[in-house]
Amino acid sequence: MGNLFSSLYQALMGFIGTKARIIMLGLDAAGKTTVLYKLKFNKTVTTIPTIGFNVETLEPMSDVSFTVWDMGYQAKLKPLWNYYLTNTDGLVFIVDSADCERFQEARLELEAILDTDEMRGVPFVVMANKQDLPGARRPMEVAEELGLPKIQGHPWHVQGCCATTGDGLVEGLEVFTNLVKQFQNTRS
Repeated sequence: MGNLFSSLYQALMGFIGTKARIIMLGLDAAGKTTVLYKLKFNKTVTTIPTIGFNVETLEPMSDVSFTVWDMGYQAKLKPLWNYYLTNTDGLVFIVDSADCERFQEARLELEAILDTDEMRGVPFVVMANKQDLPGARRPMEVAEELGLPKIQGHPWHVQGCCATTGDGLVEGLEVFTNLVKQFQNTRS
């Protein structure tokens, strides 16, 4: 797999001197926290359902700061999401690729998030997680299930990944980094 931090460093080179606020959302048990801590520590950590949120700053080098908010999915917390969406530079939406029965629910959540005023034009990446599991849908199948080809006004990318091994995380982050950089340039 190579050195995850080295790859993360290269992926974020375009953010020299830049700070970016990133929101990580998705249905419960999709792997949000596992993705976050795999990127932060390059190891798989044992997680429990997130109550509230986790906030971590990824600093692959001194001039780069990527603040990532990993938000829990509990119904009573969802009304608070809009407060955290303000001034967001990008969205990482995690989907369990093997949980086909919840694709429609994931689609509705993603559409609701993208339809908020706070998210107007904000780029996003869908991390089609758990590609290692039997029955996992391929990234383009996940994109179709979520209706991504019909979404307008938001640059997006879908990336297959496995949070426990790290496969696909850096590749997805590289594309996402470019989308966020372009968004920040048009917004400033």
